[in-house]
Amino acid sequence: MASPLDDDEIRNDDYYSLLNVRREATQDELKVAYRRLCMLYHPDKHRDPDLKRQAEQLFNLVHEAYEVLSDPQARAIYDIYGKRGLDVDGWEVVERKRTPAEIRDEYERLQKEREERRLQQRTNPKGTISVGIDATDLFDRYEEDYEDMVGGGVPHLEINKMHISQSIEAPLTTKDTAILSGSLSTHNGNGGGTINLALRRVTSANGWGEVELGAGDTHGPLFGMKIFRNLTPRCFVTAQCGLQFSSRGVRPGFTTVLARHLDKNTMGYLQWRWGIQSSMNTSVVRDTKSSHFTFAVQLGLPHTFVMMSYQYKFQDDDQTKIKGSVKSGFFGTVVEYGAERKISRHSTLGATVSVGVPQGVSLKIKLNRASQTYFFPVHLTDQLLPSAIFYATVGPLVFYLAIQRLVIQPYMRAQKEEDLEKQRESAASNIAKKKQEAEASVLLMQESVRRIIEAEEARMGLIILNAWYGKFVTDNSRRHERAKVIDVTVPLQCLVKDSKLILTEATKSGLPGFYDPCVGEEKSLKVLYQFRGVMHQVVSGDTEPLRIPKQSHRIDADT
Repeated sequence: MASPLDDDEIRNDDYYSLLNVRREATQDELKVAYRRLCMLYHPDKHRDPDLKRQAEQLFNLVHEAYEVLSDPQARAIYDIYGKRGLDVDGWEVVERKRTPAEIRDEYERLQKEREERRLQQRTNPKGTISVGIDATDLFDRYEEDYEDMVGGGVPHLEINKMHISQSIEAPLTTKDTAILSGSLSTHNGNGGGTINLALRRVTSANGWGEVELGAGDTHGPLFGMKIFRNLTPRCFVTAQCGLQFSSRGVRPGFTTVLARHLDKNTMGYLQWRWGIQSSMNTSVVRDTKSSHFTFAVQLGLPHTFVMMSYQYKFQDDDQTKIKGSVKSGFFGTVVEYGAERKISRHSTLGATVSVGVPQGVSLKIKLNRASQTYFFPVHLTDQLLPSAIFYATVGPLVFYLAIQRLVIQPYMRAQKEEDLEKQRESAASNIAKKKQEAEASVLLMQESVRRIIEAEEARMGLIILNAWYGKFVTDNSRRHERAKVIDVTVPLQCLVKDSKLILTEATKSGLPGFYDPCVGEEKSLKVLYQFRGVMHQVVSGDTEPLRIPKQSHRIDADT
């Protein structure tokens, strides 16, 4: 069975771009475009044997494109699978006699089946590694005799705690999922581990239930249940109960959360916890494109507090966020501030400074890589020392800028170049063929272009003076890069009709006389033209529609 092609594969043989028509083009629009190209490429119009042979090849290509797009069934198959879907012997996907609507329905059904099979093979691993570091020796002050005793005052760093957790999901059916998780923890030489198995079943579109079994050398066996239910389109509830077995007996626990959408961007939560540590919590969370705000109040022992946090998202740079929070309660007051930035497609790096009484000063480094989280809390001092706050704030920033310039940016550039090189190698033979077809097409256009220019000059119409297509280098910082463009003056002039040039939203590399000069890179079209005796210049993106003449930048005739 033919598998759907991605966009790059389809665009390599884009019939819509070849005919210069919209993807929603009517039969009449297809017919007009087809007739025009037939007049240009008809073999009988050329006497030279080489030109005649090239014209015949291009004429057959145009005829092939028109035959596919003018047939509703073939067009529906092409729209979904690309050209490869039409080449399958016997066409095993669906029966060709079906209507376009039936073909699309069948395709969606097959896609759903493939997605279900893919779901059953996915484990969705998630993990966290946390390494706690005690660096108080860097800032705490010691008396001289003690410094001499420990080795001349050399700072001593200690890893005093570590936590590792991992979980995987195993879809059993489309409704049932098994979740296996485990964790290991150690603190000052003491530690333990746990392992849990949960079975989750989706009962309906509005809810699911989960049963959990656990064992470990820290708290003993565990049995728990959890239920999620949508009460209304704007309100849901979760309830969780558990029994913890230990040497001290059975310890029951119960937690319930009621949540409601207060408006489009705001959620309100009410939480009640009963058991070893009972508490009540209410919070409001507002999340927009530019910010994230949380306000929470909790009553309970030993944790009673008021907390407020705010996160700002830079709209012109969706990779960077800054955040701050204040938390105050019976335990003291903690102020936190920090930043988070996306450093690659799948990685996010963040740093947070925590200043509090009586906790002191800490620096928390967090790296998210896909579904894995690496967390490094560094305790700097038990006191509120300005020097510790300064170095915790400035140190990570200087370190990040150095790593960004010396490691991350060179790596990303090398990775991009490697990906582009792979694309070029895989498309080399096809691009060579397209270049040959484009050059042949330009030769065949010469006579038609001459007549078009004569007619346009007579009416002071549209004359394409120069046109280039490809990658332009306009940034001064990238002057070392070489522009990769091709001259498309003749092909564009050939598309001029009645003093107008209209290009659809399809990629321009598929137009007659065009080819892709820089596979995988961003391309644009730059046109210098004359209309009514006045010179103009316009730049258009690769897939942007273009219509000239239009109001564009006017330049002097001698430019």
